[in-house]
Amino acid sequence: MVATPPAVGEGWSTIVTEEAGIAAPPGHDLRVTLLADEGAVVAEGEPVACLRDAPDICLVAPMPARVARIALRSGRRLGEIVLFREAGGDVAGFDTGRASEEYGLRTLIQSAGLWPALRRRPFGGMPAGGERPIAIVVMATDTRPLAPDPRRAVEGKEEELARGLDALAILTDGPVLICRQKGDPLTGPGAGRGRAREIVCGPRHPQGAAGLRIHELAPATIESPVWDCHVEDVAALGALLATGRAQMRRHVHVAGPALRESRSVLTQPGADLRGLTYRVAAPGPHVLLSGSALDGREARWLGFRDRQVTALPRAARAGPPHWLIAALTRSARPRPIIPTAALTQAFGGALPAAAFVRALSAGDDETAMSLGVLSLLEEDVALADYVLGGDAQLGRLLRGMLDRIETELAA
Repeated sequence: MVATPPAVGEGWSTIVTEEAGIAAPPGHDLRVTLLADEGAVVAEGEPVACLRDAPDICLVAPMPARVARIALRSGRRLGEIVLFREAGGDVAGFDTGRASEEYGLRTLIQSAGLWPALRRRPFGGMPAGGERPIAIVVMATDTRPLAPDPRRAVEGKEEELARGLDALAILTDGPVLICRQKGDPLTGPGAGRGRAREIVCGPRHPQGAAGLRIHELAPATIESPVWDCHVEDVAALGALLATGRAQMRRHVHVAGPALRESRSVLTQPGADLRGLTYRVAAPGPHVLLSGSALDGREARWLGFRDRQVTALPRAARAGPPHWLIAALTRSARPRPIIPTAALTQAFGGALPAAAFVRALSAGDDETAMSLGVLSLLEEDVALADYVLGGDAQLGRLLRGMLDRIETELAA
């Protein structure tokens, strides 16, 4: 496996890896209908699968490619679709003639493969095809360790960003909230059909965590969902509306102690993490995470929403100790949660940290909902889990609680 040689420009290296993969977001199953067979040649942006229960929502090829392998689990649940790059391939086009109307805009976003860029609260994952949120939060800040500055990804794309914000305003009756760092405004007067509002966030993590900002600005409830998305995806939506072609490139920062040097790259969704670290990985065993060191996951392919690749020495991700050693060195009961200033800061002061962690640990759904659990996802509690030494496993507890609430609602 060899990546294309980087072409340096404006501080970013363009690396389109020879292989790419389309996989379901972590923690979510996608039942799909295949639109391309193994061996088929597909254009960049061409749909290769659609959701079985929502055929308008498509998963598209991130580059001109040949479909190398399709892996489905039971129930036609998506495992992964592996693609091999085809040089000189075509780029798919889409009809934007009805994008000024809500139905036409939704159809365009879903067929062009941009719908997975939208994430709903509560519960996470893509919103339903016809869902209408009470607000949309656009994240133009990311305070996680080694995260790239999202503003750099939209430099020189003011028109595309404004067009994308106007489109988002069609999908909601509420505000379009843009969270950013201090500096010049990203938008002008009247952006988002007059409903866009910029919110200045602090520079320290978790002040740039989407869930905490949603809890503060527009708390999600079961009846009132809220969406969030990355500012680069909003600009990509604006470019799609202008050109009829989806932008299959994103700005990603590749860093970590297992690399000889970090790099900022322009690559495709689903890029091969090995290709992105080719020739910069230090000698020795290491693990590649799609995402940050706090909330990333070991993966082969770049997650659709991820803008980071973190390389860690293998020893830094050692597994749990042998059960006998654990039994002899740990108490039979969970360690107590001690309220500290660090724990409070790990939630950015957005909610009562100790009370929330206790409710999460005890499985007290009602109390956790009153404290704001429906606005949060695993990444929003990753720093608190780190502060507690990882023993609390807050991300796992949060996902279990959200799944339990969702199951009870569906019953």
